[in-house]
Amino acid sequence: MDTIFALATAPGKSGVAVIRVSGPEALSCCSVFGFEPPEPRKTALRKLVHQTRGFLDEVLVLTFEERASFTGERVVELHTHGSIAIINSVLDCLKDIPGYRPAAAGEFTRRALNNGRLDLTQVEALADLIDAETEMQRKQALNGFTGRLREKSETWRTDLIHAVSLLEATIDFADEEVPVDVSADVELRLASVIKTMDHEINGFGIAERVRTGFEVAIVGPPNAGKSTLLNALAGRDAAITSEVAGTTRDVIEVRMDLESLPVTFLDTAGLRDTEDMVESIGIERAMTRAVSADLRVFLKGDGGFDKLVPLDHDIVVEGKSDLRSDGAGVSGLTGAGVQKLIEDVKTYLLSHATSAGLVSHERQKLVLEEGRDALKKALSFTQAGPGTYDLASEELRSAIVTLERLVGRVDVEDVLDKVFSSFCIGK
Repeated sequence: MDTIFALATAPGKSGVAVIRVSGPEALSCCSVFGFEPPEPRKTALRKLVHQTRGFLDEVLVLTFEERASFTGERVVELHTHGSIAIINSVLDCLKDIPGYRPAAAGEFTRRALNNGRLDLTQVEALADLIDAETEMQRKQALNGFTGRLREKSETWRTDLIHAVSLLEATIDFADEEVPVDVSADVELRLASVIKTMDHEINGFGIAERVRTGFEVAIVGPPNAGKSTLLNALAGRDAAITSEVAGTTRDVIEVRMDLESLPVTFLDTAGLRDTEDMVESIGIERAMTRAVSADLRVFLKGDGGFDKLVPLDHDIVVEGKSDLRSDGAGVSGLTGAGVQKLIEDVKTYLLSHATSAGLVSHERQKLVLEEGRDALKKALSFTQAGPGTYDLASEELRSAIVTLERLVGRVDVEDVLDKVFSSFCIGK
């Protein structure tokens, strides 16, 4: 394979920049810059002196041997000063070394997958970890990156292989002293795996929301104080406020870290009957987004909720409490009731977030659903008796293959480009 290199830290001026080199000829860059490589995993201060460019920088150098690096290949890291000029000079020098080329997006991680340093679920979790904005997203991504889904998959795989061995022993050695009725043991194992698979599949929706963010829609009639409330939640003028009904025409989004929860609040157009074509489009969009939101905050105003009925878990509260004699409800203008509203939203979302499973990507869910369906067929054939054990065995083998696909051991080429398209160059 080619030796690849890239800036591993964020582009632009910084205190320190890390340039990573990975591949069979990684150590040759040391001689190009005029120094001896340090011992593996031990940092050393070195001067980068190029034959034609001269002295470039004084850097920390870190080397890794094969099978001991992130990629599983020989790796050299150059920790330079974060000057854009220094970074570009070093990268230009590396580009001129025979057998070297710039890394493609996600290529370091792809090599880690190819060399068995990571499985596919860990690769997906690594992308989530890089994108994590809240504490809950970080924890969920670390669960995947440390291999918890792979470990669960291996447990399932071990049980299924044992079940297959029992069935095939009965099929192949029916005339010898092998227990004929293995159905109880096989059924018990299959039922257990199906149950735990169902748990992970059912937890996908919330796990995906933790990864991508929950949505909370603020809905109600015109002039109920929705935009003012959104501005109060955002701490800035995110939405235009006016006494003129129908001011909000489109869905305005504000993303927040609600004490570890990633939440996007949506300010929507006031729900009413109107002849204005543009406002009607805004109301249609408001309805669509509100229906798909995880939670809706209904602000009471002059008008009911005929177009959209609150569900049992939705929050219904009086808007513009500053204009009410009893002060009940919430006011984005004065801040009254805003903190309680935030606590109510947080309580509801947290109660659901605790049911999140380890499966947080659509690909993972689809693979598990395919495996579970095969297991249900295998269980049905097993319950039918020894005459259909061969069919049960085939379904079990199919389920085992799906688990291999889950972690990326087989049939992954068709999904790799999509997975790595989200990675930055240098990772």
